Amino acid sequence: MTLKVNCPMCQKAMEWTTSNPHRPFCSDRCKLIDLGCWAAEEHKIPGSPVYADTLSEQLDEASDDLNNVHPLFSDHHQ
Repeated sequence: MTLKVNCPMCQKAMEWTTSNPHRPFCSDRCKLIDLGCWAAEEHKIPGSPVYADTLSEQLDEASDDLNNVHPLFSDHHQ
């Protein structure tokens, strides 16, 4: 007996088999649509963010701070 599941994107019924390279999706199209939704942040994992949104200027400042913390993080290795 083969397990039947619905595609998470289009809800089309499909057989869950190892011969389907797009599992859990029914097709490459549905898989790519889902990837686009993640990239556009339409899908999110619930919970608090581990890191706050950071601007690139803040990343540069953080990098400078790391350089001052430990010699291994410095651009000037000895």
